[in-house]
Amino acid sequence: MRQNGRVTAVLGPTNTGKTHYAIQRMLGHRTGVIGLPLRLLAREVYDRIVAQRGPSVVALVTGEERIVPERTQYWVCTVEAMPMDIGADFVAIDEIQVCGDPERGHVFTDRLLRARGLHETLFLGSEVMRGAIAGLVPGVEFLRRDRFSTLTYTGSKKISRMPPRSAIVGFSVDNVYAIAELIRRTKGGCAVVMGALSPRTRNAQVDLYQNGDVDYLVATDAIGMGLNLDVKHVAFSATEKFDGRRMRPLFPHELAQIAGRAGRHTEPGTFGVTGEAGPLEPEVVAAIEDSRFAPIRKLQWRNEALEFGTVDRLIASLEASTQNPWLTRTREADDLHALKALVAMPEIADRVRSPQAVRLLWDVCCVPDFRGKSGGEHTSLLSKIFGFLQGGRVPQDWLAGVIGRIDRVQGDIDTLSRRLAYIRTWTYVAQRKGWVENESHWREETRAVEDRLSDALHAQLTQRFVDRRTSVLMRRLKQKETLVAEVNDKGEVTVEGEFVGRLEGFRFRQDASSSPDEAKTLAQAAYQALRPEFHLRADRFYNAPDTEMDFTEQGGLMWGDQAVGKLVAGSDPLKPQVEAFVDEEAGHDVTEKVKRRLQHFIDRRVAALFEPLTNMGRDETLTGLARGFAFRLVEGLGVLPRDGIAAEVKALDQEARSALRKHGVRFGQFTVFLPLMLKPAPTRLRLVLWSLSKGLNEFPESPPPGLVTIPNVEGVPREHYMLAGYHPAGARAIRIDMLERLADLLRNHDSRAGFEATPDMLSITGMTLDQFADLMGGLGYKAEKGERAKTRTTPPVATDPEAPANPIPEEETAGAAPEEEAAPEMEAFYIFTWAPRRRDPAPRPERPQGNRPPKKDGDRAPRKDGGKPKGNRPDRGDRKDKPRQFEARPERPAKIDPDNPFAVLAALKKG
Repeated sequence: MRQNGRVTAVLGPTNTGKTHYAIQRMLGHRTGVIGLPLRLLAREVYDRIVAQRGPSVVALVTGEERIVPERTQYWVCTVEAMPMDIGADFVAIDEIQVCGDPERGHVFTDRLLRARGLHETLFLGSEVMRGAIAGLVPGVEFLRRDRFSTLTYTGSKKISRMPPRSAIVGFSVDNVYAIAELIRRTKGGCAVVMGALSPRTRNAQVDLYQNGDVDYLVATDAIGMGLNLDVKHVAFSATEKFDGRRMRPLFPHELAQIAGRAGRHTEPGTFGVTGEAGPLEPEVVAAIEDSRFAPIRKLQWRNEALEFGTVDRLIASLEASTQNPWLTRTREADDLHALKALVAMPEIADRVRSPQAVRLLWDVCCVPDFRGKSGGEHTSLLSKIFGFLQGGRVPQDWLAGVIGRIDRVQGDIDTLSRRLAYIRTWTYVAQRKGWVENESHWREETRAVEDRLSDALHAQLTQRFVDRRTSVLMRRLKQKETLVAEVNDKGEVTVEGEFVGRLEGFRFRQDASSSPDEAKTLAQAAYQALRPEFHLRADRFYNAPDTEMDFTEQGGLMWGDQAVGKLVAGSDPLKPQVEAFVDEEAGHDVTEKVKRRLQHFIDRRVAALFEPLTNMGRDETLTGLARGFAFRLVEGLGVLPRDGIAAEVKALDQEARSALRKHGVRFGQFTVFLPLMLKPAPTRLRLVLWSLSKGLNEFPESPPPGLVTIPNVEGVPREHYMLAGYHPAGARAIRIDMLERLADLLRNHDSRAGFEATPDMLSITGMTLDQFADLMGGLGYKAEKGERAKTRTTPPVATDPEAPANPIPEEETAGAAPEEEAAPEMEAFYIFTWAPRRRDPAPRPERPQGNRPPKKDGDRAPRKDGGKPKGNRPDRGDRKDKPRQFEARPERPAKIDPDNPFAVLAALKKG
């Protein structure tokens, strides 16, 4: 543009009204152009001017958005998208200090040197640019503007102690998300603002903050570029950032640009650090508070006079150096890097033979890499676009397919952000004149896709980083209104219609997502609604039948599916006490009512399930040793191992035993017990009562009902099995009552001579032969394994007497080899003999030999089953020639135990 008008540099810190001043100056002219550093800020300024002059005369031009009415008078643009040849009366460049930025600075420097209004030009920015502007712009006038409010450093604060209306600044997406997640957990939620967001998403997030739905804002340094927000405190989570090449500390004037967002207009503001950021140096603090910074000595520059004769000449012009002391050649920008990468491809280099092709290739290289750090993927995309454009335009079918794949609103924040970056590329392409057919259609289409993705991203950001319930409640709390709380029939507690917790039994479980700052207030409001509910619920509970209540195997007391208390040890194992789970806020009356009802329940349950035991303990007809033994059984909760009380059992006379048997006591070979006490319900309660009396932290649990044997787990005390109604033997433990039935069968066999397992034995235990052998080993028997041929029974063949004989002709059998005799099928068997292990000092168990006649000299009594007398067994040395004879298999009993769920019939054959 020609420099005909006045040039003014309006310099000063943030919150001085520079942008507002520029807008008012532009509207005083017939036409004007204003260049802004961010498309977010451009959209904000566009909306402000449209509100004053209407949309028919205001244009918005950014890399991805182009709204240009036919009667445009005022152009609001990003600096990169500013039109340079329309001859506007007024031109303004905002944030002119970006001239020193290594990445974008050369664009701002170019506008500083070349962009002029016919009547007036304004450069807006920091005081650090005074010297550079004076050295590069002849005749410039300077206007100093002071900050409207003070800015004070407050040091370091934890995020959990961050005051309301604070903005926490991070310098990477990951850092921003991590801080936002922490604030959601501790403060209830925050808005997220980043330069990479679309204007629509950014505005929606800013509205969350500005409307008071959330009190915290997490942002990148994008908020330092003129966004007007109601921020009282700015906290830096870091004081370094990645500038595209390396991590570097922020300059004091850069920190001030961001910190200056705190305190709008005349309201004072504060700034500080948080997280891992160290305290700011005193001289840095003083510079920010007083707006005194070292001037920028060098501005980033790149030659604007480009040559398009050949690719080499274009690259040489882009890399030209300058002799101006205020300027320094910028580092290789993304567009130049893309150009070099493309011309290195043979298929591209061969097609760039004319100046027109070189210019087209450069225009393609200027397509920004919105996805960032995509490297070869971005170069490949540019190559495809260049190929399309050399042939005419980007094909509509291909473009529609690409946009269709992007136009999906499902996915998380990262997925939607990537899709937004992709659609920005095609929005940029659609904005370029002549690159696509039906430009207006594709501009509207890409804009619509971006809007849909923006709305979806805003929803995902809000869902992830904003607790809607908290935001609503905190707003009502700030308005100092009485909160309305309710409880529904499911126990869900709501305050102002927002779920805050659940009433479980007689305890209020506040929702864990409540932030600490609001938890106490919400709890108070909730208990206001819960106090009458506690009394109503206590009345229903007190009148509820016992069938609605139960105890758990860890001593808990349940009312339906809700825990209302727990059992605690009493003075006697059969008299447990209860502890009610009732919130203190419910009141003493509610607590006592719940406690009384629970005590009634457990007292009746003990009385019902342990009735045989308690009746025996109260029987006054039992005297002497019988009464003492009854006391031992009550103390053992109905089950006693016999080897621990062998002397006491032996001391009982027949009258005492008879008196005890009347109460159901069974004197088994291994256990003395009451069969009724082995049922599942008493067993379950017995384990709980015993665990309470022993003060255990974790109670042993009863096995599932109906199992004859269970695994014998290493490390589990033998006493636990006994209380559960099982006797450990080998790898498994067998139910006590079934073990005694097995013992009854074993008494009928000679345990010295040895015997085989009968089908009844296997049926009782529900085991295979090998498992039974292991069980017998655990009971004190020795098992000798052997093999023998299975006996085969050939069924008779039915013949038809009338059928004619059909003998085999002799000639067919003559010379035939005799058939080989088939190998006999073998079967395993065990011989069990009594061979108990000594376990001192425990008494030696009685040998289960049954009722046998006394021995005679040199002879033995014949076996009851008619087998060979044991006294005439051959010497062991003769066994090689004379196979041992075993007793015949006993007859199958007419009826198998119907209560055994694991009945097994084992067919044992003769050897």
